[in-house]
Amino acid sequence: MSVSLTKAPPFRAEHVGSLLRPDNLHKARLEYKEGQITAVELREVETKEIKRVVDKQIELGLKVVTDGEFRRTWFHLDFLEHLNGIEGYVPEQGYQFEGLETEKYDVRNTGKISFNPDHPFLKDFTDLNEIVDGRAVAKQTIPSPNQLFNAGIHNTEIYPNIEDYASDIIKTYQDAIKAFYDAGVRYLQLDDVYIAGLSAPDIPFNEGKYSREDLIDLALRVVNGALENKPEDLIVTTHLCRGNYQSTWAFEGSYALIAPTLLAKENVDGFFLEYDDDRSGDFKPLEHIPNGGAQVVLGLVTSKNGELEDKETIKARIKEATQYVPLEQLSLSPQCGFASTHHGNKLTEEQQWNKLKYIVDLSEEVWSTSNK
Repeated sequence: MSVSLTKAPPFRAEHVGSLLRPDNLHKARLEYKEGQITAVELREVETKEIKRVVDKQIELGLKVVTDGEFRRTWFHLDFLEHLNGIEGYVPEQGYQFEGLETEKYDVRNTGKISFNPDHPFLKDFTDLNEIVDGRAVAKQTIPSPNQLFNAGIHNTEIYPNIEDYASDIIKTYQDAIKAFYDAGVRYLQLDDVYIAGLSAPDIPFNEGKYSREDLIDLALRVVNGALENKPEDLIVTTHLCRGNYQSTWAFEGSYALIAPTLLAKENVDGFFLEYDDDRSGDFKPLEHIPNGGAQVVLGLVTSKNGELEDKETIKARIKEATQYVPLEQLSLSPQCGFASTHHGNKLTEEQQWNKLKYIVDLSEEVWSTSNK
């Protein structure tokens, strides 16, 4: 079975990827952790819930669907800890977010980094693609290679030279992209909190060893290096997020500091940009997006609460963004996923679906049926 798609992704109505985990999935994860059910039984629960949310996304009118990230606990750590040379561990502290500290879990570099050909995300995608069965485009989300430059991960004893570290990360992601492509992925999203952090004025980097400009340049080289050999028919986007944990955030700042380099020169087909509140700044950095270049997916609808935004306000903000990017180069989405971690944001599943339906309906109104 196949569906006729009038436009390549990113579509006019998009979503970032993660969805609220249902109670029975939380329960099954706890039972598995306590040894009450097997990994096979846990996967059965995950698969049942993935089938349900795939059907729901299609019912809402979305042309792109994900598995809601139901088989992972964090948007990034589950992927990274299954790379060779990286391990998950429990640190003394969690990540610091506005008003709270997260659950304690992270990854660290323990050896030479390379892609694991038995990475579990490959089967996760083939299972998703089988469930979707051509009814929509199945999007695979993974953390950007730049997430491995977050503080505390790089082991300088293994990689004294940061360029050697970057080189192995690039090769790892080149291999990962090929493996996902061979598994059937045609729409890949790189989730990049690190790059967004490079534009946050108050965040210090690497204890002064490298300037912000050096790190911005390195971040661009790493992503573009990873994409150097990507197949022509593989759509790749970057999602720039400022942190999303139980409806809180990690930092603030506009995209102005990174826009001249990353928004102008990153070789992706689209940028998912967070624009749901004042923390994100104005649209002026969008002037660096090449005309006719990457699609700009405006994250104007918040995933952090269940209240629906005023329709006329969203339409006015889209019109404001056209000062810098043509309307045909714009799309609409939530600013982030609804559950970047298994904890989820503070809204109900019904409110989550209402948000996504709102985005579908509003996008049809703004761009008209001929431009879906």
